[in-house]
Amino acid sequence: MQWPSLRGVARAYLMSIGFWCGMALLMTLQYKPLDLKHFWPSVVDLVLQTGIHAFALALWTPPIFYLAASYFGFAKRRVRYVLLWALGAVPFLLLHISFFWLLSPSYDNSLHRYVWSASSWLEMVRTSFADDTFVYIAIVVAAHGYEYLKRLRREERELYEYRQALAASEPQALKMQLQPHFLFNTLHGIATLADTDPRTAKAMIIKLSNLLRTALDRDNSDLIPLESELKFASEYLDIEKMRFGPRMRVEWKISSEARNALVPQMILQPLIENAVRHGIASSREPGWIEISASESDGALNLQVCNSTGSETSNGSGVGLRNVEARLKHLYSADASFHLTIADRTAVANLSLPAWNSGHGAKTADLQPQEHKDPLCEFSSSMTNP
Repeated sequence: MQWPSLRGVARAYLMSIGFWCGMALLMTLQYKPLDLKHFWPSVVDLVLQTGIHAFALALWTPPIFYLAASYFGFAKRRVRYVLLWALGAVPFLLLHISFFWLLSPSYDNSLHRYVWSASSWLEMVRTSFADDTFVYIAIVVAAHGYEYLKRLRREERELYEYRQALAASEPQALKMQLQPHFLFNTLHGIATLADTDPRTAKAMIIKLSNLLRTALDRDNSDLIPLESELKFASEYLDIEKMRFGPRMRVEWKISSEARNALVPQMILQPLIENAVRHGIASSREPGWIEISASESDGALNLQVCNSTGSETSNGSGVGLRNVEARLKHLYSADASFHLTIADRTAVANLSLPAWNSGHGAKTADLQPQEHKDPLCEFSSSMTNP
């Protein structure tokens, strides 16, 4: 049981006195209205009686609230719990009536002074027993109602904080899921060259280590400038070019205004990886990948187009599911992702709110290759990243 602080006790008693002053005034007026013929003496008596009633009731209210808060957990044993509080009415009545009897003695006309007698105490018990019992029940019920609401609010706050923490951690977990997935697929590609072309495989491992260092050095922010994401994607494609050689061609069409837009970390890499795995790697013929970005009507449009082999994937891999989940958590219904496959061409479209990073654009060293396709046409104002 944790004892309350002195400041908390003082605040509880101030609130209790303030409440019971109002209630005691109403009770005193009900039983003893003002005498207009003797107005001022009547007012003085009213103030005195109100103060005595308020002080007597306010004295016991904070302890009852404290006991209710301390033993609220035992309420599951309902019968015992109710019996204990019912038995608690006895000491409350005795203490309250005795305290009120000490503060408000009866006046003896024969002795012309206030006296305290057993008969007056018994009379006070007889006349105020029912009212004080009702007051005790009201205080106990109010204490439990207050404690229940306080715990309910605390549980709601904890639930809200838990949901906020979950909402913040789930996109991070999804982002971290991509790194081992991407690493596994890249190592698998390196393994295919280990026997046939060890020199290229070794160079790919060095490139991969640099790429992983870049991924690990990034901070935990969910959004980064598109230019940074394009650089990471370019380094990944450099590794894949070493694997496929002239079989893979890459074209970049990035508008200048889109460079500073904020995008989720590693949002393009799963789409490009999917294009390599199900487009270039699944076909013996040369293939191509085209990455483009543009802004229009407050939206950032990202697109990854690629040629496909004779067998196409249904687009339900870990990477694509991860992209959809992250967009849902970060943007709710403000972002969309669509994958379409037709005429041996796959097109992955991302539409995000165009949030600007505020940083100046930089020029990347990516050289596009000439390629045209009816499903991947963009305006001539596009520039290379």
